[in-house]
Amino acid sequence: MDFAAGLPIFVITLREALEASLVVGIVLACLAQAQQLHLKGWVYRGISAGVVASVLVGCLLAGVLQGVDRLPGPYTPILKALLSALLGAIAVGMLSWMLLWMTKQARSLRGEIQGQIDQALAEEGGGRAIAVVVFIAVVREGFEMVLFLAAQQNMANPAAIGAALAGIGTAVAMALLIFRVGVKLNLKLFFLVMGTLLLIIVGGLVIGVLKNLDLAVNMMGLTNLGLDYLCFVPGDSCLLGPQLWNLAPWLPDNQFPGIVLKTLAGYRDHLYLLQAIAYGIFLSVIGSLYFRGLTDKGDSPKAMAQKS
Repeated sequence: MDFAAGLPIFVITLREALEASLVVGIVLACLAQAQQLHLKGWVYRGISAGVVASVLVGCLLAGVLQGVDRLPGPYTPILKALLSALLGAIAVGMLSWMLLWMTKQARSLRGEIQGQIDQALAEEGGGRAIAVVVFIAVVREGFEMVLFLAAQQNMANPAAIGAALAGIGTAVAMALLIFRVGVKLNLKLFFLVMGTLLLIIVGGLVIGVLKNLDLAVNMMGLTNLGLDYLCFVPGDSCLLGPQLWNLAPWLPDNQFPGIVLKTLAGYRDHLYLLQAIAYGIFLSVIGSLYFRGLTDKGDSPKAMAQKS
């Protein structure tokens, strides 16, 4: 994996880790405001538990993917393609939902966290409740990162892990600048740019999901299972319809600059009708919901951090 292929991983982990870091910063700010910083150890326990849970899920998924690769038999490629399509579809769903959820929740997130912390401080054993709040924030973003890596088939790739760690490290550094140093970053612009990139990257996952599904159906049709009727579209595609273009001789998607367009914009040197339709529908529907949420009045992520 080269630099271009690691870009989407860096973008995803940077955005998701910064969201979790902002929540952690808000919790610590609330504890400082309530003069209860002796409970910050519970915050760090929540962070640790969330990171461990995310790593365990990542190891589990990596083990499943490696196990499928090692399975003997003629149907292993079919199972691998179906599993890739399933993981990709789950990643598309979760990343899209979280993109829209965070855009909406940013306006009231600090108030909700403040209410949860106040309630925890008023109850016996409030430290555990604080740890749960932080754990949920960290593990939610961690699961999304892990699913994206799994959908990209990069769970055990050292370069992919390096790109993910770089994104997480950058996010933590940004959060420290905001909450510790008091640097006033334009988080509204940051989330707008990163959210738009995330939207396009997930759109590329949609194309990949359809490709893997088509590959699985195509291989099913070539087996002796009597499933050749599933491949009902003439030509080299079973489900995707006619080919719109073949730009591989001029702009292959595994070489620069095609690989940059592939990783950041969903470009494919072979594109089929159903892929283009699904890509357009995804961007128009999820994109319109996302930008509509950004234009609503209320607390932006920038205001959320500044109030802390």
